[in-house]
Amino acid sequence: MSGDGDTLISHLEALRKTLLRILVVTTVLYPVAYWASPYVIGWLTRWCFPDEAALHYFAPMEVFWVQLKLALVMALAAAYPWNILQVWKFVLPALYPAERKALGWWVMFSSLLFFAGGAFCVGVILPLLMNFSASFATGSLTPLIGLEKFLDLAGWLTLAFALMFQTPIVVYLAVRMGFVTAAALAKKRPIVVTVILILAALLTPPDVVSQLLLAAPTWLLFELGLLLARRAERHRRTR
Repeated sequence: MSGDGDTLISHLEALRKTLLRILVVTTVLYPVAYWASPYVIGWLTRWCFPDEAALHYFAPMEVFWVQLKLALVMALAAAYPWNILQVWKFVLPALYPAERKALGWWVMFSSLLFFAGGAFCVGVILPLLMNFSASFATGSLTPLIGLEKFLDLAGWLTLAFALMFQTPIVVYLAVRMGFVTAAALAKKRPIVVTVILILAALLTPPDVVSQLLLAAPTWLLFELGLLLARRAERHRRTR
């Protein structure tokens, strides 16, 4: 009983140190992110509303609170490589040196996919979504878009795409840890494609172009994860 208690305490202490390291780096990045937040808001506005670059706020302190929230999101995004490394070190503490080296490469790969997903959303999906919204305007119906609502939408969508681009890693880990085989996933490809199309329809405006812009890279990322998983299985059988 005492041993179990000591183990629990050691795990809680490791978790505390992990969260503390994440908090320290995020806190260091936060002032820089807050300083940059007005410029990011201005750029997003000009990028997504090229014809009439104007958003509106409806409360005296709304802009201040929006900048605080945006700065936190930006700081967490900038710290993603460090934070995800700390999480993996906590989840997998007993790693051999070779495995730690491989973990570093996977963290780099995960970070690249995370930023690529966010950039794809901001660069392609958000302008499409705003153009679709503007198509409802008529002579008697004028859009009045609030700053907070727009940034909330942009933040959630960007996070969704950043996480969606982690598909290869999810597929690889599912096979690597024995939850499923690569062959079984390949046989279920029609189901996977159907799920991808449904998610694309839910996350994008209701037009075929934007849905395909989300569904196509997601499917390609799934195939990449499947390819990596098959190589890992062959390597394991060879060993």
